[in-house]
Amino acid sequence: MQSRAKAMGHAIHPMLIVFPLGLLATAVIFDIVYLITDRSGFTVASGYMIGAGIVGGLVAALFGFLDWRATPAGSRARRIGMLHGGGNVVVLVLFAISWLLRRGAVDWQPGALALVFSFVGVALAGVTGWLGGELVERLGVGVDDGAHVNAPSSLAHKHV
Repeated sequence: MQSRAKAMGHAIHPMLIVFPLGLLATAVIFDIVYLITDRSGFTVASGYMIGAGIVGGLVAALFGFLDWRATPAGSRARRIGMLHGGGNVVVLVLFAISWLLRRGAVDWQPGALALVFSFVGVALAGVTGWLGGELVERLGVGVDDGAHVNAPSSLAHKHV
């Protein structure tokens, strides 16, 4: 099943998900570094990364939703896609709550509750990322129907 939303022959959703995943995971790493070093610059950076990660996640979700709508009703891919997308919505909500809890603090310093929301969010993102991998690697969602090791470039006018 090919992706519905493409740019230059490649699915857009998988190109976009690296941004929110990277930003949100790095925010958690910076929170951990802050807890170890007590340097407030890490909390400020984490707050901005969470904000950017949420925006990036919403954009990626739009293209993921378009692809999900194209999966056959009643299929395993449709069910896993719903878990993947729904779980990622929960991830964004958890990080949004963490961001809101930090917002009014001096230097965006997170309290315990803000950290819990972020840590649970990044753990859930690992699960939903695995589900996304299951969709592509196991179920072939978003993979060109004629894909093989000698397929022509996606920029070629020749279709596989």
